[in-house]
Amino acid sequence: MDTPSDRTEEEQEQLNRQLDELLQELRVAMPGMQILFGFLLTVPFNQRFVQVTDFQRDVYLVTLLCAATAAACFIAPTAYHRIMFRHHDKRRLIRLASRMALSGLVFLALAMSAAVLLVTDFLFAKGTTIVVTVVVVCLFAWLWFGLGITRRIQGARSH
Repeated sequence: MDTPSDRTEEEQEQLNRQLDELLQELRVAMPGMQILFGFLLTVPFNQRFVQVTDFQRDVYLVTLLCAATAAACFIAPTAYHRIMFRHHDKRRLIRLASRMALSGLVFLALAMSAAVLLVTDFLFAKGTTIVVTVVVVCLFAWLWFGLGITRRIQGARSH
């Protein structure tokens, strides 16, 4: 573990800034995950839920598990921080929280895509369901991950 006395003031400021930025990013993602998860918890109690097919029930389970996993990933850094509080482990906290945030985003994108699949499969024909779900998956993949990964690769090539 590194102690604050081992770090320069500039390193300490950089770690604080990185942690603040990460917290702001999580504040954007968390409400979406919370709303989706809360909604999913109420779905089985809807009277029409008994009308779902086996496929829709399986998609529902996958959606619920992805949302729960996203929640676990987004909240894990809080638990780690509380357990490690005052143990001067901010650098590791930031690395862990960054990985957990990215994992949470992956599972949130999967949960949201699966929720779209579930709803469209319940309401529309198979062709519409496939097209809409593929478009939504591609949208999440590109906007949430593809843009950043592409820029990161381009930046690595320019150095």
